[in-house]
Amino acid sequence: MEYNFKEIEKKWQDWWSANKTFQVDNKSSKPKYYVLDMFPYPSGAGLHVGHPLGYIASDIFARYKRLCGFNVLHPMGYDAFGLPAEQYAIQTGQHPAETTRKNIDRYRSQMDRIGFSFDWSREVRTCDPSYYKWTQWAFLKMFASWYDRKSDKARPISELETIFEQEGSRGADAAGTQDLDFSASEWLAYDAKKKSEVLMNYRIAYQGETTVNWCPALGTVLANDEVKEGVSERGGYPVEQKKMTQWQLRVSAYAGRLLDDLEALDWTDSLKDMQRNWIGRSQGAEMVFKVVNGDQTYDMTIFTTRADTVFGVTFMVLAPESDPKWPRTWTRSRKRPSVSASPRRIK
Repeated sequence: MEYNFKEIEKKWQDWWSANKTFQVDNKSSKPKYYVLDMFPYPSGAGLHVGHPLGYIASDIFARYKRLCGFNVLHPMGYDAFGLPAEQYAIQTGQHPAETTRKNIDRYRSQMDRIGFSFDWSREVRTCDPSYYKWTQWAFLKMFASWYDRKSDKARPISELETIFEQEGSRGADAAGTQDLDFSASEWLAYDAKKKSEVLMNYRIAYQGETTVNWCPALGTVLANDEVKEGVSERGGYPVEQKKMTQWQLRVSAYAGRLLDDLEALDWTDSLKDMQRNWIGRSQGAEMVFKVVNGDQTYDMTIFTTRADTVFGVTFMVLAPESDPKWPRTWTRSRKRPSVSASPRRIK
């Protein structure tokens, strides 16, 4: 007997769609189970073979859990906001809104033909204002907050202003970019611009100068995983290290809480280790060394997790992208600068 897969699969796919077979009821009495896939970038004319390769495995598992009596939430969406969609639009000479819509329709058609058990009523499109208004809301919340080390949580920036008015910087144990020291009277004497600069030093979402991967051809900053051997992963354009003012999040202030909360998660040890490495918190000492180069003296600050080994230091190396105030003669002068072998200050 011939298996007419086109007819049989279309019949049941239509039936699943008409009867909303995979749509999840929040009020179900069944035990809950959540299966989440990585959303595809709709930046091409169709799915890449790697997409269904992963989705098939998770779909098999989602169907298995349903058969075991679970109320399985298996949503799907599109990571449709950013460089991939923008570059595809440029390559095809079309508006990104139009190319993204067409690509999403094509992706959806392909996933339906494969027969995935997604709850399409939960579809997410990151380019949709109804979605990204919440990311904007979250950013504004972080911009209007500071991290209180004493209570180990974020608090409104208005409370920090009140503390500064009454006690100055010493009245708050706030996570900041720099250690600032000013009195209440000094704070009150600051003009609006100065106060804004001081508060930026403590905001959870803040502007700061940092070295980034700048790609002139793409006109944007790239993440480390978007750069391969000095060129952009998308397009193969040259990438340079450049200092720029960027919006940043004070994630380091949360490092302790992030690590502690990992312990309560029902995750595998390998996944937890991956998160710990990503958080990257290290315990150690910051040391300041006196560096002499001719008639000039500089302070070089280093961080080490093994302060007990510092007395065995025989040399130090500075990266070429170090602070530009360091004299360039260090890399080309015959006379090497001398570095003291013991720290002057330990934090």
